[in-house]
Amino acid sequence: MKRFVFLALLGSIGLAHAADPFVDGDAEAGEAKAGVCVACHGVAGKSTNPQWPKLAGQSAKYIVKQLAAFKSGERSNPLMTPQAMSLSEQDMANLGAYFAAQELSPGVASEDSIELAQPIYRGGDGERGLPACAACHSPTGAGNPGAGFPHIGGQQGEYTAASLRAYRSGERGAGTQGLIMQSVAEKLTDAEIDALASYIAGLQ
Repeated sequence: MKRFVFLALLGSIGLAHAADPFVDGDAEAGEAKAGVCVACHGVAGKSTNPQWPKLAGQSAKYIVKQLAAFKSGERSNPLMTPQAMSLSEQDMANLGAYFAAQELSPGVASEDSIELAQPIYRGGDGERGLPACAACHSPTGAGNPGAGFPHIGGQQGEYTAASLRAYRSGERGAGTQGLIMQSVAEKLTDAEIDALASYIAGLQ
């Protein structure tokens, strides 16, 4: 199978540029708290384990929202829930600011995924009531920090596929955005999920 990388010019983002208009976090304090995250999410949030998401370059608002969901029980995970329970709101904001300030690590996509995934990602499928992924997550997968839609470009394909299946089954999906994702994922076939996950991994 041929493989390729969607190339982009990525500038270095330092902690001094970690200011986020939606989250009042301290990136340096977040860095000091992030040591425990390394085991699953990699150094600076650049996960190399396909089962665990990359956090580098993710919006601070989205990270804070997910940590709060793990702590409240809205999301349940045997590894993340205990970690989140010990975090204060400021800890979450600091972690969000830190990971948002990290340089995104590029992903790799399967060339075979383009034919099936690209039309869905860019234009959706009106006949099935399937909206374009780009409408919320942007053409490059950068997301919408203000609305809280996550940065998905470059994300681990295996993790993305597992997340879409969790939305489709109803295992994941609390809150307004979760319900939106459930309504999208329930219209996707396994083949479409796998193709989209690979395609998204290559977006930069």
